[in-house]
Amino acid sequence: MKNEDTGLQSLPGLLKLQATAVQGTRQQVQAGSGQLRSIMSSRIVVRFHTLLFLGVFVLLSIVGLKLSFKIPVFLKMSPEPKRQSVTLDDGVHVYHLNFSRFQEEFPYLQSYRCSLLYTPQPEDLGLSPILLLAIKSHPRSTSRRAAIRETWAKQAEVMGYRLRPVFLMGLSDREQHMEIVKVEEEAYRDILLWDFTEGHHNLSLKERCFLEWLHDNPQEANFIFKGDDDLFVNPSSLVRYINENAPSPFQLHGALQRHSVVLRYSKYKISYTLFPNAKYPYFLSGGGFLFSAALVRSLYQTSLRIPVFPLDDVYLGFLCLASNLTLRHNNLFYVFGLKFDPCNYQRALVVHRVESENLLQIWNQVQEAHCLTGPNIKFWG
Repeated sequence: MKNEDTGLQSLPGLLKLQATAVQGTRQQVQAGSGQLRSIMSSRIVVRFHTLLFLGVFVLLSIVGLKLSFKIPVFLKMSPEPKRQSVTLDDGVHVYHLNFSRFQEEFPYLQSYRCSLLYTPQPEDLGLSPILLLAIKSHPRSTSRRAAIRETWAKQAEVMGYRLRPVFLMGLSDREQHMEIVKVEEEAYRDILLWDFTEGHHNLSLKERCFLEWLHDNPQEANFIFKGDDDLFVNPSSLVRYINENAPSPFQLHGALQRHSVVLRYSKYKISYTLFPNAKYPYFLSGGGFLFSAALVRSLYQTSLRIPVFPLDDVYLGFLCLASNLTLRHNNLFYVFGLKFDPCNYQRALVVHRVESENLLQIWNQVQEAHCLTGPNIKFWG
């Protein structure tokens, strides 16, 4: 009886314990449900973020694709240069190029790494040597490029050399200029376009980045003529000059400027702080000059270690001096113009300051003239 009483007396306690257990189970179920809801919410959030990311990615891809139709990016970034101060001696003057001064006044020129937006159609390997005609041009100079393509920069075979024209350009801040350039690029595939903006000082970037492209694409040229887009150029005379003079791989040829005075005014001004010398070393006029592809490696390697001077023809002069190369003068580089005479133009290598509206007429008259030294051009069909 005592045992039964004990059992009866403990029944309420047992029921209480069961109730407590049931309540605990409910709490566990509720907690589990809460955890389940939390897990499901997390999964929903993750899926939402994933869908959001994919949506943004697709949108950016569409925008990027749309932009790529304006300026397709090919691109290969150039190696990081390791420029430093240098002291150069030409036997007459000593020139000290203080890199910190160049960084202060022209930091972009020192830090820019060449990045191409358009590259020309790769040259097919052939048996004939290639004379590369590299023409500095502004995107706005459409009529000049059109006239040049119809005359001296037309792809042709000249006395055993293949002519290979390519236009060197930076960006214009006017969209219509770049739209025209895009049309030209699709039609001719003869444009090298970098992502720096056109400007007088940035011509030095064209010089340096063109050397880099030549260095990376040695199959593109055996000899290089480089000049402005307001030129008359006689390819026959250039090839004849190459054959007759057999240019040394250590020489560049053009209109030699001998210790020109440093200007402290105009667009050519250079501060005394940047360059205290009164005169420059020898350099070739940037209007037009000729050199062998054998020089490219030396010039390019030098461009990675000396400061970038903000005047392109002077900059090339410093590159040549630092590379121990020789500059050779020839009077047939008429970089300051020449009064028109068909036979004189036929003998000339280069005539500067010829406008596009006159170029086609001058070209035709020079081709038709019967002079002692006549052209020998065979255009490809």
